[in-house]
Amino acid sequence: MFDKIKQLQQMKGQMDAAKERLNHISVKGECQGITVVANGNKKIIEVVIPKSLEGSGREELAGLIVIATNKALENAESVFESEMRGMAGGLMGGLGF
Repeated sequence: MFDKIKQLQQMKGQMDAAKERLNHISVKGECQGITVVANGNKKIIEVVIPKSLEGSGREELAGLIVIATNKALENAESVFESEMRGMAGGLMGGLGF
């Protein structure tokens, strides 16, 4: 019983470490020059709008930002899933599953 509790504590530590690593992974989504950068934990950390688009209409610019943001979040989800899948495979084997 004590071994299982110890393994669960180790698993929590490994999950916390994975989340910290994901904070330092950046992914991008781009649409017509607008770039949105997210981290591996699916948080937007930067939006870059080129000077050439500053004169564009607000609605058009908003639409491009939404598209670029969604692309960045899709890329972040992919990185997140990959990190968690790799960690879960090693942990489940260690717990005897």
